[in-house]
Amino acid sequence: MTDTHDTNLPEKPVELEEEKKTAEVSEPATTETPAEEIVSKKPVESVLKLTKEEILAKLKEVVADVENVAKPEIDGLKQSFYKLHNAEQDAARKLFIENGGAAENFVPQTDCVEEEFKNIMSVIKEKRSALTAELEKQKEMNLQVKLSIIEELKELVESPDDANKSYTEFKKLQQQWNEVKLVPQAKVNELWKNYQLYVEKFYDLLKLNNEFREYDFKKNLEIKTHLCEAAEKLADEEDVVSAFHQLQKLHQEFRDTGPVAKELRDEIWARFKAASTTVNRRHQQHFEALKEVEQHNLDQKTVICEIIEAIDYKELTSFASWESKTQEVIALQNKWKTIGFAPQKMNVKIFERFRKACDEFFRRKGEFFKSLKEGMNENLEKKRALCEKAEALKDSTDWKATADELTKLQKEWKTIGPVAKKYSDAVWKRFISACDYFFEQKNKATSSQRSVEQENLEKKKVLKLKEEDREMKVRIFPNPQRILSTMAKTDSRSIQERPCFLCGKNRPAEQTYLPFGH
Repeated sequence: MTDTHDTNLPEKPVELEEEKKTAEVSEPATTETPAEEIVSKKPVESVLKLTKEEILAKLKEVVADVENVAKPEIDGLKQSFYKLHNAEQDAARKLFIENGGAAENFVPQTDCVEEEFKNIMSVIKEKRSALTAELEKQKEMNLQVKLSIIEELKELVESPDDANKSYTEFKKLQQQWNEVKLVPQAKVNELWKNYQLYVEKFYDLLKLNNEFREYDFKKNLEIKTHLCEAAEKLADEEDVVSAFHQLQKLHQEFRDTGPVAKELRDEIWARFKAASTTVNRRHQQHFEALKEVEQHNLDQKTVICEIIEAIDYKELTSFASWESKTQEVIALQNKWKTIGFAPQKMNVKIFERFRKACDEFFRRKGEFFKSLKEGMNENLEKKRALCEKAEALKDSTDWKATADELTKLQKEWKTIGPVAKKYSDAVWKRFISACDYFFEQKNKATSSQRSVEQENLEKKKVLKLKEEDREMKVRIFPNPQRILSTMAKTDSRSIQERPCFLCGKNRPAEQTYLPFGH
């Protein structure tokens, strides 16, 4: 009778996705782990800190020893390279857009390092394809070897010879079976069932000869007890993923080990099953926790996308408003980089959404600055025209009319919008220099005139008048309005409206009488 626990039928591989539920182990199981799925033990951090050139150097080392390098390690180098490459492209695109270019017109420059990277990856791919083909060929050969072992076991079971005499041959076939490893995955279950069937039948044929049988049972019990202890220790393994993979190897050893005494089979299997369940449950909980973290990351990234998509571009009508909003978007981009991966099925989609929103923002910014640049060019031409007018007037000696005209030009200057920063200072200096030159000349001229008037005024303060033989001193009080009139407007309307400063009613109080002294 076949022992159901020791048939050890292989289960389906336990998936690493969060959605997969880890079923309780009902029988010893193992999964064939292809070379390309082996988890690399090298720290990811060291890869992330490499430059593009250092990554190329690492890949060249991989080319020389590709059969001993796990696929995740190669994928990690590839992802790190393109992360750096894409960051460079994004920076170049951003600079292009900020300088007024349209996002759709951006053309990345040829990257020689990327070309070399692609060539190296092509060589690695070819070598790995050749290795994979060789591995599949080896699996087919292994399948044929195991099929022949099963046939020899069948002959031993069906042979009329004493089973005890065939025991040595049986152990030899068992050893050969264990030495042959990988076979095509599709054949694993059927192959194992047939093998275990004839192994059990052979042990049943041993019957009364307990010397070999009991010794074999004892050795198998020792091995399976050791495997149980190893499985139980995995419950304390900090790296739950590593513990899970180690458990798969223990399952492989458990099923490759022959049966134990019938009365101990349920007990030893229950112990191994309990230890396996603990490891599998931790593995499941680990990925459930990862799923929660990834969902939280997705929620954060979704909020960032919504913030950028909700930007009201109608409110961005000035350089300052665009610059302020740009800083906000850059801050969101930096925050995005600090957030981990979203769930695998959404990771690419949410990034494409984020990329689209950012591209739209910088495209509109580029359009705004393009139109702003055109407006600045028009403003520059207008200001240059005012400079020419001011320069044409600066040597004029028609002080009043020219001052009025320059004042109008200054007011007009204020109504004209900004110009490009590289022209702003120069054109302003040109304009203000012409204005300053005129007003300096005007001040010099009027200052000279006022000096002459002041000198005349001093001479007129005290006069000695002689009348017959008497001398009379007269103190002259100048009319302040007379002084003001020298700078007064001289057009006809102003003259008509100006009050007469000689009339009695308009004279100041100090001019209503003159003190005389003998």
